[in-house]
Amino acid sequence: MGVNQYLGEISIVAFNFSPRGWAFCNGQLLSLQQNQALFSILGTTYGGNGVTTFALPDFRGRAPFHTGTDFSLGQVAGEFTSVLTTQQIPAHLHQVSNGNIKAKTGTTANKTSPVNNYFASNSVETKRFTAIADTTMGTVSASIANSGGNQPHENMQPYLALNFVIALVGVFPSRN
Repeated sequence: MGVNQYLGEISIVAFNFSPRGWAFCNGQLLSLQQNQALFSILGTTYGGNGVTTFALPDFRGRAPFHTGTDFSLGQVAGEFTSVLTTQQIPAHLHQVSNGNIKAKTGTTANKTSPVNNYFASNSVETKRFTAIADTTMGTVSASIANSGGNQPHENMQPYLALNFVIALVGVFPSRN
């Protein structure tokens, strides 16, 4: 934090205090009368009534980004949490088929694996299945309903919390 900083310049610091001549960028209101030069640079871009007060930028919980076509100076955007709507979820399919549970009666089981086989009524300890079914034990049906609790989820990129400070004194920046 040198002596040649511009008035209104913002710096990032890794300590928990604002140096002399600087203030945290916490959105606090300042007296316009006591900070006329800084007000002439910031105006009411970040808040205040423009008669007796103006606000400093508020970086608490925010990431900075450069102004552009879609974002103007001082504009706040983004959400800490988000609730997804059906339209925001990628198209996908939950396929459910109805079917029957089949088994074989009166035959001794001769298979150990259930894959492509059926339950056998006369099963032994290690073999419980057979390749041929002759009866239907029951019917299976299923349906799919909406799920989820319509609750928000965190919507934050990885971050490291540091302090942003703004110069309350310094060289008045000249415009090009």
